[in-house]
Amino acid sequence: MILIASASALSLSSVAPAFAEAKAPDPARMKGTVEKLVSFGTRHTLSSATDPKRGIGAARRWGAEEFGRISKACGGCLTIETIADRFTGPRAPDGVEVADVLAIQKGTGDPSQVVIVAGHIDSRVTDVMNIKDDAPGANDNASGTALVIEAARVLAGEKFDGTIVYALLSGEEQGLWGAKLLASTAKARGWQVRAMLNNDIVGNTVGQNGHVVADRVRVFSEGIRFAEDAKANLTRRAIGGEDDGPSRALAKKVDGVAEANPQIGLDVFAVRRLDRFGRGGDHSPFLELGFPAVRFSVGIENYDRQHQDLRTENGRVYGDTVEGMDFPYLAKVTALNIATLRVLADAPAAPATVSLDGALSMDTRVFWDAVPGAVAYRVYWRRADAQDWTDSRVVTGGTQVVLKDVVVDDHFIGVAAVGKDGAESIVTFGGMAPRK
Repeated sequence: MILIASASALSLSSVAPAFAEAKAPDPARMKGTVEKLVSFGTRHTLSSATDPKRGIGAARRWGAEEFGRISKACGGCLTIETIADRFTGPRAPDGVEVADVLAIQKGTGDPSQVVIVAGHIDSRVTDVMNIKDDAPGANDNASGTALVIEAARVLAGEKFDGTIVYALLSGEEQGLWGAKLLASTAKARGWQVRAMLNNDIVGNTVGQNGHVVADRVRVFSEGIRFAEDAKANLTRRAIGGEDDGPSRALAKKVDGVAEANPQIGLDVFAVRRLDRFGRGGDHSPFLELGFPAVRFSVGIENYDRQHQDLRTENGRVYGDTVEGMDFPYLAKVTALNIATLRVLADAPAAPATVSLDGALSMDTRVFWDAVPGAVAYRVYWRRADAQDWTDSRVVTGGTQVVLKDVVVDDHFIGVAAVGKDGAESIVTFGGMAPRK
């Protein structure tokens, strides 16, 4: 829980505005989406791109058509496009064209300020090279695809300062290729990615051991930045911040959104690890380019229903089918994504840098870069032995403040930008002031 200690008359009392009155995701509609995706037989990245009824191509075209129907209903509020490139690797030795389907909801402010919600549409069975057998991929990852489409349906027609990109990615099972394609596209187009929310395996509640976890979602985030160069590494070693990079700040933001919206009914288990142990996901290519990104995944996994040939052995059922899913739970994970998108798309960008000056002093001066569209800033701090922010102060009319009796040696400090409706950016961690 984040405690607010405001020193301003400005009414900004919440880390993340609640949206109790907002339109909710529909579990029945999401089930229909998953069943439709399963009906394509296999969505293996190397399966047919041209067959009208079976394979990855048919699934991608259907996804684009769904985005088109949503856009038509909101008067053309979405721009639908497909980006593609050819990739070659051990899991595609002859090469394959990887295509991502995007629906772009342009912001009313700077359109280059972007928030991305994504899920991979491809599927597989036990043999990653098997393109012939049915690979329903219901939970992995028709669940994430359904989440992205439903988020677009719920948010279409709403106005946000920033741009939202809804992305259906291909090639995840062959090497995170669709994510690499979208991340490089974002960089080439000059997108300032505020956040990338990767949703992968987000639709089951019964685990391998039979335990049911229906009130929790895991959000994975990197600590030390992959994109950190040698100079940044030395600086971090001097000031700390292993738990406060942009990805970790984004995970903490998602946690704050969940707390501000208790009607969603999900606790965020903010896992302080890039991904599941020894595994990876589509947020990684974004982290490699320095963009804040996290992965959503279920509170408990059932490995019999992941990457398995469809079969029953000794009474034990294997295969990633619709029967293994919990659609009310998937709707809750979708609602949390939507609430996070609303906050981050409406908030200003995070301050580019935050600097601290307070060596040999009982007080700390905090100063930061101005952010276009920010009406205020919230300065956060906590003791250096704590993980979550415990105190904060709202600052208006400037880009610096002196925190009395907050000793810089003993505290971590960061700053978020605040928009006109109270929505806040993720927190930028404070570092050393430039030497004069």
